[in-house]
Amino acid sequence: MIHMKGNIMIQGTMSNVGKSLFTAGLLRVLVQDGFSAAPFKSQNMALNSYITAEGLEMGRAQVMQAEAAGILPEAAMNPILLKPNSEMGSQVIVNGEVVGNMKAVEYMHRKKEYIPHILAAYEKLKQKYSVIVIEGAGSPAEINLREYDIVNMGLAELLDAPVLLIGDIDRGGVFAQLYGTVALLEEQERKRVKGFIMNKFRGDEQLLKPGIRMLYDKCRIPVAGVIPYTELDIDDEDSMAERLLSGRRPELIDIAVIRLPHISNFTDFNPLETIEHVSLRYVSTLRELGVPDLILLPGTKNTMHDLFWMRENGMEKKIKQLVHESSSLLMGICGGFQMMGEELMDPHCLEWEGHMQGMGLLPLQTIFKEMKVRSRITGEILPVRSSGNQIYQALSGSTFSGYEIHMGRTDSLAGVGRLASIVHQDDGTRQLDGYVSGNCMGTYVHGIFESGTFRNNLIQLLFDRKGLVWKGRKEVDYLTYKNSQYDLLADIVREHTDIKAIYHMIGMS
Repeated sequence: MIHMKGNIMIQGTMSNVGKSLFTAGLLRVLVQDGFSAAPFKSQNMALNSYITAEGLEMGRAQVMQAEAAGILPEAAMNPILLKPNSEMGSQVIVNGEVVGNMKAVEYMHRKKEYIPHILAAYEKLKQKYSVIVIEGAGSPAEINLREYDIVNMGLAELLDAPVLLIGDIDRGGVFAQLYGTVALLEEQERKRVKGFIMNKFRGDEQLLKPGIRMLYDKCRIPVAGVIPYTELDIDDEDSMAERLLSGRRPELIDIAVIRLPHISNFTDFNPLETIEHVSLRYVSTLRELGVPDLILLPGTKNTMHDLFWMRENGMEKKIKQLVHESSSLLMGICGGFQMMGEELMDPHCLEWEGHMQGMGLLPLQTIFKEMKVRSRITGEILPVRSSGNQIYQALSGSTFSGYEIHMGRTDSLAGVGRLASIVHQDDGTRQLDGYVSGNCMGTYVHGIFESGTFRNNLIQLLFDRKGLVWKGRKEVDYLTYKNSQYDLLADIVREHTDIKAIYHMIGMS
């Protein structure tokens, strides 16, 4: 392992230009070349989160980047996480711990209070790793927010980091994106921008060269790479992800995920997309839903609001009809599991004021409490019940691992039909999780499809219910699959960027 100390910051002309993936790709290249490297993002706004081995919460994007770097995720990689729970506010998480809900204006004025936490987290990583690859958020040219900036140029100054600026050519106007962003920066900020990356290019790169020369003449910043538009199966950061768009055609086995307004941790379902003859669709209207073999109710940052949304647009009624009158199975995870019960209560107004009737599909009652449950777990589906429930018959003994992250506490009103036995990794305690009744089941466990036998046994059940033979059945190591995608990403970054110039920016030559 090569030992040195350096950093580089990846910023973008706007959101969703590819900062997270480029960061992951560069981390993979660094590790392949013998450096120890880690990701860092001071502030992340996302509903996809993760629980570390220490029981702390962080954004999934930095988990993905840690995986690309071949290291364990830790909360220091994302010291501030904002989880939107309303149109104007978010739950604020600092160093993996919830500090409360804040309106946007309140958080804006309190931002600078968190700078010591950001610097301490960065220093913690700096002591362990040779190179820190820092990711910005949104755009550094949001001049109305410059005074409060702790995630773009303000952070680059605090950490004395050179900057690579990424533009998205697929959206059009990439030269205007890059030049306009630089033009709006202060002089000392412009000096930090050492190179441009043009991302998601389709076509003949020769056609770009006149523009690249003109861009350099105008701002004296070189283009360090032109990366082609490439489809890779790597975890997306949040709700702008292309995988959430509807339009995928059903395969032999059709799985539909309800795209809730506050959908969270949709990365739970990515492993299902790797299975041959299985389609995974995200739907938000009755027309899109159809008659799937499996309906998935995902996690949500506002369970009661999103249940109300389903109630108003007819989705709840249609789902219940499909479960009772067709062969569709329904599975809820976390917030989706909570919705399936008899009632939901929020006495502290954490998500929604007061009381709401649930979908009535499972004999459960959920009460939202101020203390969040955060724990990594392993689990096993309970033995076959005498009732002969088909779900138990097929899944009995299936294993899985994952994590819990929720405000609600759910109690069974019937006392029978629990889905699984789980063990908390932090203290070794064992408890029951989830519930099964008829065509419905639910669990609190995120990541349940990633490891163990649960995923394959569930898919086998879906094939069996349709009288089909699953010819593609095999135990897929999802981590091995993800590593192959990270290697492909590194190949693309290495081939289409000036790695030597980027290493020079970091201080390696």
